[in-house]
Amino acid sequence: MQLKEEVKRSFYSYTTSTNELEEENRLLRETVSQLREEVERFRSPSLMMAEVVDIIDKGAIISLPNGNKFMVKISNEIKSLVPGESVLVEQRNLNIIEKVISSKNFNVERFVIMEKPDEKWSEIGGLEPQIREIKEVIELPLKNPELFKKVGIQPPKGILLYGPPGTGKTLLAKAVASSTQSTFIEIVGSELVQKFIGEGAKLVKEIFQLAREKAPSIVFIDELDALAATRVDIGTSGEREVQRTFMQFLSEIDGFKPLANVKIIGCTNRIDILDPAVIRPGRLDRLIEVPLPNDQGLGEIFKIHIRNMSLDKNIKTEALLKKMKGFSGAEIKAVCTEAGYFAIRNNRTKVTHHDFLCAIDKIKKEEVGGDEFTKMFG
Repeated sequence: MQLKEEVKRSFYSYTTSTNELEEENRLLRETVSQLREEVERFRSPSLMMAEVVDIIDKGAIISLPNGNKFMVKISNEIKSLVPGESVLVEQRNLNIIEKVISSKNFNVERFVIMEKPDEKWSEIGGLEPQIREIKEVIELPLKNPELFKKVGIQPPKGILLYGPPGTGKTLLAKAVASSTQSTFIEIVGSELVQKFIGEGAKLVKEIFQLAREKAPSIVFIDELDALAATRVDIGTSGEREVQRTFMQFLSEIDGFKPLANVKIIGCTNRIDILDPAVIRPGRLDRLIEVPLPNDQGLGEIFKIHIRNMSLDKNIKTEALLKKMKGFSGAEIKAVCTEAGYFAIRNNRTKVTHHDFLCAIDKIKKEEVGGDEFTKMFG
């Protein structure tokens, strides 16, 4: 009897061990199979991204990232394909293997500054004529488009702000975005050209697509002269790429309806080098100069920047304004900031007239240093 029980235990033990070994063997076979598939996947050539330009019979014309175009075949597994879609193609024959489903999360959002500004018109001094014109061209069509339909006219699609640096061009654009509750999409023309060579035109297209998605919106293009300078007949490959990006930009402007809730504001310090195509009627045809402030403007800007400062009683505003004649709005703000620092360095909480004088001298010296540098190396 005892022998019989021992035999049973041995049999059960053998069966259990066999099952465990078989299960372990199965897992090992699956692991080996997965590793083989992984090795084969890594050995297979990578696919390239391309964009469909046109559909012809059973084939398609695609555009590669380098700008070259090819007539290729389409896989039978792809049921529908339209121009403008992104696809994966094999590297050898460039035949279309798979369609790429575009995402609503635009990659372009990583490359632009998008915000809801809170700047107010009351924070801008010395620019009443410019504010009035911007309200007529940008604010009124966004707030009351029916008025233009009743009158039977079409407002401009965009405006161009031009003038010396630091005069308040960006501040004006943010203020109108705030007053119309619009999404403010800021692009720097020089970065668009330098960082995205080869992809500039596509990026411009996506920026304006993003603007439509986020409407009402204002597309603000700083340093427009870097993108829209006068074109030349012969140039380097980089210059030709800039021109392709510029042509896409013009195409996007032409694609906007005048009463659409997307407006374009360009900004430049060098209107003299802009290509006439960008400021012709129907594009950025409303030109608004933002000059250095006059005597009245100086006083208004100075009051705006000192209204929250803790000032000593002996401040002689008129004398300070005379010393700041010719300053831009940005330089006036810098003077107020520097005056505050002079007070802090002397362990005071009130800013004195002398602090402002020291600040003005410091800003003037920085100006002179910059001018001398430009003369020597500019």
